[in-house]
Amino acid sequence: MNALLAHVDVVRSIVWLPALVVGAGLIAGCTILLSRAFVDSVREWGHPRLLVAGFVALIGLVVVLTLLGITLPKE
Repeated sequence: MNALLAHVDVVRSIVWLPALVVGAGLIAGCTILLSRAFVDSVREWGHPRLLVAGFVALIGLVVVLTLLGITLPKE
């Protein structure tokens, strides 16, 4: 543990800490805002069973393709 702390540049850590805190706050805020908007739009949509069925079908498709060993081509 002492060897790890000996290699840490304290000044660099102090300088970057506010940027990390602000960045984490922005990511958390955007995630909360977008998830609340998504939940609100799902509630207003008239077919929640169709949404759940589509989600289950997508998960099933991913599982089946994974079990078959199909991979996406890489560029």
